[in-house]
Amino acid sequence: MDDTINSLLKVINSVLLGKEHQVKLVVSCLLAKGHVLLEDLPGMGKTTLSHALAHALGMDYNRIQFTSDLLPGDILGVTVYDQGKASFEFRHGPIFSQVVLGDEINRATPKAQGALLEAMEEKQVTVDGTTYPLPKPFFVIATQNPSTQMGTFPLPESQLDRFLMKISLGYPSPEVERELIMGQDRRHMVSTLETVLDSFSLLKYQLLVQEVHLSSSVVDYIQRIVAKTRSGGVFQHGLSPRGTLGLVRASKSWAYVSGRNHVVPEDVQAVLSSVLEHRLRGSVNHSGHEGMSLVHRLLNDVDVVSIA
Repeated sequence: MDDTINSLLKVINSVLLGKEHQVKLVVSCLLAKGHVLLEDLPGMGKTTLSHALAHALGMDYNRIQFTSDLLPGDILGVTVYDQGKASFEFRHGPIFSQVVLGDEINRATPKAQGALLEAMEEKQVTVDGTTYPLPKPFFVIATQNPSTQMGTFPLPESQLDRFLMKISLGYPSPEVERELIMGQDRRHMVSTLETVLDSFSLLKYQLLVQEVHLSSSVVDYIQRIVAKTRSGGVFQHGLSPRGTLGLVRASKSWAYVSGRNHVVPEDVQAVLSSVLEHRLRGSVNHSGHEGMSLVHRLLNDVDVVSIA
């Protein structure tokens, strides 16, 4: 593993205890030029993870608290009239940052949620007919509470598809929770974290991830997974080409973070749940909460090596 990437993982893991796999997924998502959605109950460490990553990266960082009265202009910015200059000027919103935390994104209305669509996909925003480029690199970390909680607006499929990965942190183990109780305040620890990466280095690593080798046999495996999702049966609809390319990018990034310059089937399996869970729907249960079971079916039913 690259020493800098290893240091990045260690710094974040020093604050978010017992979540090494999830932290590795988030870093892999970052290196794959994706965006990540963290879904869990309040107080599980989603915001702590976001703050820790932003501090370790040492890049411009903004936090947007999503509420029911949030407007698109509160995210993107607004055009105002400057009397002194006798002209209109655009005042940038908090989206104009290299790392953006959208906290509790599903507590805002669909209109406010939709303000992120162009930004996440095109790395730009359009206000009053004028397009403004976003900083590079650009990484969105969004958190959301379970849709069963009051005051939430479920994200539509088009919005979910903009996130390369969806990750859940889950409860800590008893040993880790005891360490949290007896240890330092995590918010104080985050503020003292060292910076181990900068914008230029991150862009370099993102290019290196693209060069990770993908053999024809691994491509065959990925295509068999995708074909299975499009075969009907328990799947309401199949994985889109964007989802397929996202799986490839995530697999390459996981391989790179794991210290390899080529993808093996285990890399695909490691990221499969986080990349596909929020993109799959069952043909019987339309609630949108069965993605994990469908991923398990893919892992069980699709052979690594073709037996045809």
